[in-house]
Amino acid sequence: MPRTGRSAVYRYLRAGDDGLGGLRGDDTSCEETGVNDWRIYRGAGLPHDGIEQLPPPPPWRDFAASGPDAGAATDPSAARRLGVLRRLVENHHPRPDEVEAVNAALYLRRPLLVTGNPGTGKSTLAHAVAHELGLGRVLRWPIVSRSSLRDGLYHYDAIARLQDVQLERAQGADGDGRPSIGSYLRLGPLGTALLPVDRPRVLLVDELDKGDLDLPNDLLNALEEGEFTLPELERIADREPEVEVLTDDGGRAVITGGRVRCTTFPLIVLTSNGERDFPAALLRRCIQLDLEPPGEEQLTAMVRAHLGDEAVGAGADLIRRFLDREPGEIIAADQLLNALFLTQHAPRAERVTRDRLADMLMQPLDRPR
Repeated sequence: MPRTGRSAVYRYLRAGDDGLGGLRGDDTSCEETGVNDWRIYRGAGLPHDGIEQLPPPPPWRDFAASGPDAGAATDPSAARRLGVLRRLVENHHPRPDEVEAVNAALYLRRPLLVTGNPGTGKSTLAHAVAHELGLGRVLRWPIVSRSSLRDGLYHYDAIARLQDVQLERAQGADGDGRPSIGSYLRLGPLGTALLPVDRPRVLLVDELDKGDLDLPNDLLNALEEGEFTLPELERIADREPEVEVLTDDGGRAVITGGRVRCTTFPLIVLTSNGERDFPAALLRRCIQLDLEPPGEEQLTAMVRAHLGDEAVGAGADLIRRFLDREPGEIIAADQLLNALFLTQHAPRAERVTRDRLADMLMQPLDRPR
């Protein structure tokens, strides 16, 4: 289309060019014109209200909905991971080695180190165990290159405390109403998991291999002893033996003597994409599980849990394509779910368009770029 200005673009759109799926310059919707086009953004440059035609998000990307049952209200991420009505964990039986590894970790009070390619369900395993055993919201510690043991245990905002003290002095306050030091302390995911409770919490330490080289060794003492100290509270233990602090899941806990010691060791799920080797000292303290890519039964259950029975039949060719991939080729299961969801919204599109979308969304992760 020649660049002849906005008016020419407007006339071009009104003409209902097939290349743009029949989008018109007026407020007429695609449904009213009888044109079936799944695209919201058309790349034509003319503003329109097509965003109102955007369908609801995929269940695993629905951040607004809390799910149909009360449990999802406290852990919305579990609803996204486990599927609508939790059908992924209720209808699908994991492999025997997965069940055995989880039970070994529970019996021995040891962390579970889960390795596998991206998209094999490593993180979902933690949510599935918490859901089945009624262990509440999963505590999550996503590891990045700057993560340290201190990040997982607790955070002390000394700067905010100093600023509040200076503000009080500037206002001439006597200091009686000054917040306790506990207002500036928040336990991290690991610190919260190690609080003394009757039932174990589930902690997901996601992608441990992304962290600093020293992080696995730094974790050893906390994983072995199940306790840690807060020096800021130890120093004032004679004046304030009990201090209430914030927790990672939005609650509060009382710390006695500046020390946190678990009474029930949490189920700690450490995940790794296999991008690095871990020290033997960590490996001997963990139950190790290597997750294989999902098979046909697991994959079908996953699709049915998130997209329903119709998606299993309508997307049979894409499911088969996933299963028949080249040996060693890495394609994550959520790539398949993305392809199935998107192609559902273009049911009458040309076959070549559907295949092109599948090619775009199911590119092997290990393919050189």
